Amino acid sequence: MVKRKMIYEGKAKQIFSTDQDDQVIVHFKDDATAFNGQKKGQITGKGKINNKISNFFFELLEEKGIKTHLIKELNERDSMVKKVDIILVEVVMRNIVAGSLSKRIGIEEGVVLDKPVLEYYYKDDNLGDPLINNFHIEVLELATGSDLEKINEMAFKINKILKEFLDKREIDLVDFKLEFGYTGDGEIVLADEISPDTCRFWDSNTKEKLDKDRFRRDLGDVESAYKEMLKRIIGKGEL
Repeated sequence: MVKRKMIYEGKAKQIFSTDQDDQVIVHFKDDATAFNGQKKGQITGKGKINNKISNFFFELLEEKGIKTHLIKELNERDSMVKKVDIILVEVVMRNIVAGSLSKRIGIEEGVVLDKPVLEYYYKDDNLGDPLINNFHIEVLELATGSDLEKINEMAFKINKILKEFLDKREIDLVDFKLEFGYTGDGEIVLADEISPDTCRFWDSNTKEKLDKDRFRRDLGDVESAYKEMLKRIIGKGEL
């Protein structure tokens, strides 16, 4: 596998082409952003930790029947994945009220929802990734109705699998973002990442935040929180 040129750079990752048309390499950076890029910084070692955690979760989900873009981990920061066309609908699963949901519906942060809430956001940085619904998705032709049903089914299954896994490690899965894409043959697979960058993780006992909220809210000990999540998930806090 030969890494060629960078074809995309996002807030937390770079994507490189390879000598295989249907495969790319994802490189995880230490860069951190919040509030649609308005706040920027660095979290030392974040790229390594997110690469390891995300791949662990993707392998776990594959074992449970969820198709993902992951092919294999190449090194501490790089992973080989299937090249996909990202569906411009970010799916957010919420189990506990936090963040923007608390502001929108007027319920204090920390209230456990009676059942998971699924939300859609239009993946467009220029618009600030606005909240959308099924009708918007249809009008914008972001996904077909049947594809959206498939995405919903996968999202709820992913939520159940991750919650059960994390409950055993005394971690509350508060909420998390998912992205999906089409492979070359049109199959919908889970893409992007699942990490402390894209999830809210709280210690089940202390409710301490163990995710990027520590960076967003200037809570300090950001690196320690990421290392703690690595330790809880795969059994070690250092790489």
